[in-house]
Formats: sequence, structure tokens, C-alpha cells
Amino acid sequence: MQLYLIRHGQAYINLPDWTDFSKEWGLTDLGHAQAAAVGPWIKDNLPKPHVIYASTMQRARQTVHYISTALEQPVVFDDRIREIGNNRHDHTPWPSDDLPPYGEYWASEHPFHSITPSRSNGETLMHFRTRVGMFVEDMLEQFHKQVVLVVCHGFVIDMMFDIAFNVGAYRRCEVWSQNTGITHFEHIGHPGRETWRLHCMNWTEHLNGVEAPLLDTVAGAAK
Repeated sequence: MQLYLIRHGQAYINLPDWTDFSKEWGLTDLGHAQAAAVGPWIKDNLPKPHVIYASTMQRARQTVHYISTALEQPVVFDDRIREIGNNRHDHTPWPSDDLPPYGEYWASEHPFHSITPSRSNGETLMHFRTRVGMFVEDMLEQFHKQVVLVVCHGFVIDMMFDIAFNVGAYRRCEVWSQNTGITHFEHIGHPGRETWRLHCMNWTEHLNGVEAPLLDTVAGAAK
């Protein structure tokens, strides 16, 4: 399987001075420009995907619209690839207009504690990694020799690295993905060899000529 992971375009929650994380917010003008650039670039430079998946969150929906339009392909939306902390521990999503606040600690600092401790039934980092892993396993079963394109979030891409590199609970390296950056993993079936092959991470050639994205804050970059 050829797996292409694309982070959404810049959203309002990625702005350094943004403070309202209680509901879903869409793309900024720059985010729309990034998404508009990545769609045609994918059509011209990547193999045609067998299927396009996207997170159900607004910023991912808006990003994938440009991609699906350029490729003239439908999208399958999946709650399992929503951003960390936006689902309950049973993997069901929180309401879009009533998202729980994050705790004061970073998820990897306490991987077995709820990411949203003020709300009961919140997920931990391990719950989050599990739901991303369930999604990846389903992709392998359904599209073993196909090209799969996934529009998701920064921390979802982090989890894919954890899965591919067999990282333990207490992760020590953050994967920094730029808005609309493309990461390409290949799942290989050669006995006795590594299972995953990483071809590229954070590919942003399509942003040449697009205004440079604003620097994310550490908190905003993971949304």
C-alpha cells in the first residue's frame, strides 16, 4: 500500500494569538490558498489514489474539497482520523460546537492520562494511537496494493510515525508537519525486511509561490 498523509491547510486555531478551541474552526485565507495549491499539484505529481479519506473536522473537510475537486474523486470521511482530544475514549467524536479543553500537560508527558481531564470519557494518547492504528490496519486490509490518500491532522501523522517505527508510550520526538505538507509511507510485504518504507516527510513543493505560512505555536501546530 502506498499511503499519502496530508495535513490540512492553516486553520484559525493554528494562529499564535488564537484562544477559542471550544469549537471547530475552518481555514484561514492562507489555509485556503495552501489547499488550492496542493490539489492540482497532487494531480500532476502523485499516482492517482484508489481512495481519498479525510477527517470529519471542518479544517480537513475544507482542505480535501480542493483535492477531491482537482482529482474528480469522492471522499470517504472517517472519525478515526480526527485530531487528538476531539474524540471520546470509545473513539466517538465530541460535538463540533462543544469540544473539551485540553489539559495543562502535553499528551506525551502523560500518555495514559486523559488529554481533556475536565470532561469525563476523554481519550488518552494511547486511545488516540489506537484509533489511528485501527484506521491504518483497515486500510491495509482493504487497499493492500493500492494508493490511499488521507487528509488529516498533525498529530495523526505523528501517530503514523509511532506505528511505523514501533515507538513506545513515552515518545521523545515530535514530527513537525507544515500545513498541507505531504508524507508518504509504503507498506511492503517482503519477509524478513522492515514492514514500512518512508519515502518522504513534509513535502511542500506545492507551496512555492504561496505566501509562507505563519509560524504555529506549539499548541496550535498539533490541532
